[in-house]
Amino acid sequence: MTEQNPAPKSTQTRFRSRALLGTALAAVIVGGLAGQAVVSSHTPAYAEAVRVQPQTLPSFADLVDNVKPAVVSVRVKSTAPETVSGGPDSFGFPNADQFPPGSPMERFFRQFQDQQGQQGQNRMQRPKARQAVALGSGFFISEDGYVVTNNHVIDGATEFTVSNADGKEYSARLIGADEKTDLALLKVDDKEKFTYVEFAKGQARVGDWVVAVGNPFGLGGTVTAGIVSALGREIGAGPYDDFIQIDASVNKGNSGGPTFNLSGEVIGINTAIYSPSGGSVGIAFDIPAATAERVIKDLKDHGEVVRGWLGVQIQPITKDIADSLNLKEAKGALVSEPQDESPAETAGIKSGDAILTVDGKPVEDARNLAQIIAGYSPDTTVKLGIWRGGKAEDVNVKLGKLPGSEKLASLQSGESKTASVADLGLSLTASPDGKGVVVSDVEASGSAAEQGIQAGDIILAVGGSEVTRPGDVEREVVDAKKQGMKAVLMRVKSGEQTRFVALPFGKA
Repeated sequence: MTEQNPAPKSTQTRFRSRALLGTALAAVIVGGLAGQAVVSSHTPAYAEAVRVQPQTLPSFADLVDNVKPAVVSVRVKSTAPETVSGGPDSFGFPNADQFPPGSPMERFFRQFQDQQGQQGQNRMQRPKARQAVALGSGFFISEDGYVVTNNHVIDGATEFTVSNADGKEYSARLIGADEKTDLALLKVDDKEKFTYVEFAKGQARVGDWVVAVGNPFGLGGTVTAGIVSALGREIGAGPYDDFIQIDASVNKGNSGGPTFNLSGEVIGINTAIYSPSGGSVGIAFDIPAATAERVIKDLKDHGEVVRGWLGVQIQPITKDIADSLNLKEAKGALVSEPQDESPAETAGIKSGDAILTVDGKPVEDARNLAQIIAGYSPDTTVKLGIWRGGKAEDVNVKLGKLPGSEKLASLQSGESKTASVADLGLSLTASPDGKGVVVSDVEASGSAAEQGIQAGDIILAVGGSEVTRPGDVEREVVDAKKQGMKAVLMRVKSGEQTRFVALPFGKA
């Protein structure tokens, strides 16, 4: 074959230039067709608006549409004595004596007081009661009108009203309440069939999506979302603490409202928050569905919760204690002392016994033992697996009925002495009803004031232990300092809102 001579360089250059120009024109045409903006020497190019394909992100709209009709606002009324001081300040007006003598404001309010005259005297001489109103949340669990809420929402109330998402109101009556788990059951007696929700059967998992629906700040029908942050939280609310921690926004008025999983089942009941300010900071605590379902059934069937009683003072088994007892694991509950005339004493349980199982079910710790025993009915015989003297034994115990708070009455009677917790800037006095300790005064520069505690607040627990006397608070604070802690955690009730406050030491 005869080899063809290559084209001259000038010809190659022209071909290459034409090819590049053709490629560029083709790109412009294709781009113009796709973007509907053709580039020319006379027409400017316009950028396209950004469009993003929809992503499969979670939406709770369908879930909320289904469950919202079952969630209600709970309004309760109670009769409380009205503080009457006479004169216009009985109605919240300033007193003339609060202003500088001879000032325009002093003259104005002095004239106003003089005009009230006898009316003010009559009000001062005739104390009267006022209607205190509290708001919370709840939800229907049956079509015939049973409503679940918190005990602290309805505590002390005499009238109960629930309203649904449409604003329709219904009168309700109290079926029963359980202070130890902070649960209550109301009943709406109406021929209407109500939309209701069910408790979840499975265990919630850390990281699960959740939706809380309730009545924060009286707004009604508010929905917030988040995830399960932790399980099995002990927050000092009571002997059966086993809370679910969530980060959905929960505020004042959410108490008693439900938290749902993505199937529309109730995994927990909003009960408490941790907050230095009283508002949501993303740490809320729910009563688990399993606990609530068991307690609500008892309230519905019997009007009260009757728990089994073993009658022992117990403490956790640490690794050092386990080693001293020759136990392989630091699990179970160590008996400090059986209570007098208790089922445990009758069955021969002794100080130093380690309770490891109940009817074959392992006991994780002291708190877990209390939860297990409370799940049994009185007069039930259980088999305790104990460790005594370096060997395992079984002891049968016939449980009694958990004593009520009336046994504590003798400890409360006549105590009105004021105690001062100087390191925290608090002055305390006993509560008239024996529930917690009342803050009688707060140092303006103390830790308590910095954390928002005010006179009239009620301290319910300190360091995880319930308190009923000022001395209890003093003792827990001293113990915390001895343990080298830098702060002490208190559960405080302000009005209808319960929260946890960490008070640091060393500032009076």
